[in-house]
Parts: sequence; C-alpha cells; structure tokens
Amino acid sequence: MRTDLADWYLVREQFEPVIGIPGLYRLTHPEQDGARRTRQAVHDLRRHGFEVQADYSLDPALTPDPPQPAVRNTLMERRQRIAQASAARSPQRGTPPTTSAPSARPIPAKPTHAPTVHLTTGRGR
Repeated sequence: MRTDLADWYLVREQFEPVIGIPGLYRLTHPEQDGARRTRQAVHDLRRHGFEVQADYSLDPALTPDPPQPAVRNTLMERRQRIAQASAARSPQRGTPPTTSAPSARPIPAKPTHAPTVHLTTGRGR
C-alpha cells in the first residue's frame, strides 16, 4: 500500500518508473529544473516517512541547496520606472518657460479733479 502511495506521488511529480528495475524512477523532463524538482521530491517523500536513496548531488540531506536566483519584485520595479518616467521631462515638450519676477507696473496717481464727461449737443434723441 505504501509503495502505491509513493508511486502515485512520484508520477504526479513527473517521474516515471524505470522498466525492469522495480522501485527506481527517473524524471520525465530533467532539462526543466530537474535538479531542484528531484531534490524536492526526495525531501517530500522522506518527510512522509519513505526511505529514499538518491544521488549525492540530489540528496538534500547530504548537500546544501543550490543558490536560488534572485527573485525580482516586478511590481516594485514597474512602479519605480513609472515614477522615473513621470519625473522626467517629455522630449515632446519644448523648453520649459523661464520664470522671472512679474514686471512692476506703477499705480497711476489719484486724480485731483473729478472726471468729467463731455456731451455734445447735436442730433440725436
């Protein structure tokens, strides 16, 4: 019964039995992160109480984990690129307007006499 469970697990992890050698399995696509997947399967089977024999380089109990590639935080990088782009001046815009102090306009002096309106008499209403 336990061998059926191990067989089920290994088949789900993309291993296949080696024909003619009972209890021996090989990874179906080793070029697709095969070493990591094999180490993980060995680790998981042992954690569930199975006795597993693996090559020295694939045995997580005997060798340290290989260095993991740095996972990039793509959302944070995207936000940084957007922030940088929004802070930069667009090449489509012309040169920025020069800011100078507004020109001082003198206030006219208050007239000493009252303004007058001259009406001409003539034709009209």
